[in-house]
Amino acid sequence: MQIPDLHGLLRKHWGYSEFRPKQEDIVRAILDGRDTAVVMPTGGGKSLCYQLPAAALGRTCVVVSPLIALMQDQAAALREMGIEAAFLNSTQDGAALREARRRAEHGELRLLYLSPERIVREDMLEWLGRLPLGFFAIDEAHCISEWGHEFRPEYRQLRTLRERFPDAPIAAFTASATRQVRHDILAQLNLRNPAKFVMSFRRPNLRYILRETKADEQERLLTAALEYYDEGNVIVYAPTIKAVEATAAWLSSQGHAAVPYHGQMSPALRQQNQEQWMAGEKRVLVGTIAFGLGINKPDVRAVIHLSLPKSVEQYYQEAGRAGRDGEPADCVMLWQKRDIGLLTYFIEQVQDPAERERAWRRYHIIRKFVEDPRCRHRQICLHFGETPKWERCDACDVCGTELEWLHLRRSARATTRKSKIAVAAVASGGTAQARPEAPVESVVRERLRQWRRETAAEHQVPAFVILHDSTLDALCRRAPRTPAELLEVPGIGERKAERFGQQILALLRGEAAAHVHAKSGA
Repeated sequence: MQIPDLHGLLRKHWGYSEFRPKQEDIVRAILDGRDTAVVMPTGGGKSLCYQLPAAALGRTCVVVSPLIALMQDQAAALREMGIEAAFLNSTQDGAALREARRRAEHGELRLLYLSPERIVREDMLEWLGRLPLGFFAIDEAHCISEWGHEFRPEYRQLRTLRERFPDAPIAAFTASATRQVRHDILAQLNLRNPAKFVMSFRRPNLRYILRETKADEQERLLTAALEYYDEGNVIVYAPTIKAVEATAAWLSSQGHAAVPYHGQMSPALRQQNQEQWMAGEKRVLVGTIAFGLGINKPDVRAVIHLSLPKSVEQYYQEAGRAGRDGEPADCVMLWQKRDIGLLTYFIEQVQDPAERERAWRRYHIIRKFVEDPRCRHRQICLHFGETPKWERCDACDVCGTELEWLHLRRSARATTRKSKIAVAAVASGGTAQARPEAPVESVVRERLRQWRRETAAEHQVPAFVILHDSTLDALCRRAPRTPAELLEVPGIGERKAERFGQQILALLRGEAAAHVHAKSGA
């Protein structure tokens, strides 16, 4: 087939002029009809790697996704970009299911999202055989491996896709897979001579800080942290549902805009809390490990764990939700000796002997990670099968990085604030380069956020589906005055400019006029 203008599609739908590292190579491999295996850290732009070739092919890409909320958000975001997408899941009524199926049968969809449980049903496999299929994309592919930290048995049945659709390429994507898990993914999906892309597990803009604490320290340290991270958003991971509820309630009582998130809440309340946090209406989200899969929020300045995670993979994945915009962010683990007892208790509850053995193995590795006085970044890279040429990262506690708020005796002394200069560590570690960033006009940004909230409510989609925070910041900095200038703003593609351009430009013109009026009045 003739390869389409990929940069043109990227500009048209996503509003970006350049691909991130490896994205274009992955897209081209899929368009060449090759099986593809991709390991890309959180924030690297995995979803674009299958969404763009789906838009280019003119046939339906079937995406296997483990979370209903993630399917719905991605489908909504694609439609806002001008790419036809739909999902089939248990939240839909009969009419919605029939309409999605009708559109798929008529070749109107570029992406169709399904859960692993639904896609392997015999009636679904027969129905898929009648569609104009392009390829299959398996998201969170580490779930297919019994060696993975989030093993889901229903993922094992996805090998059926190769048997039933031998001519359809399969692309597997994950952010956290050891070498053993990667081999298992290839074998389980029966990928044929796949194009393999394994990017570095080093996230140079993240600082990993681990500290053993006492129980009575955590509240004080959390208060100090939230005074320190006075911009952007924060995720706090707590070990149990009870701890999530208590922590969120306590933070709210202290005047912090915090919401809880856990698996025993009603789906409607979970969705509401997540959307309030995504929209910036609530700055802090306190969650269990049930929170975070597929979350695409760029301005998380800190992820704070209040206990030991069950594995290095889990920690890497959860901590990796910080700093997706490439700006500096902190990943802090405040663990206690009693966490060891909690982890061992949960492991002993596992009935399957083989799974219990794997859980013990993960437990010993995470204990070594927190107790071993070696560079945290290097330990993570080695765990995932990468051999760095550097010994020090200068971005972790072992390598000498300290956070002011962790050493404050009282939270009231948290008067220091981070520099607004973004620091990107050089891959070898040891040196850093400063990149000044123009300040964002807070009044204009707040007006844009209010417009985004109202527009999202009107369209019944999460706020980030309308515009990402990074795009709001770019609008403030660039202050476009014409439709052509608006299209130069990263994150504003043709569809968004067409639908919302006049409203955005009018708002920016109004703010500029108000600013001039205020100055002249003064």
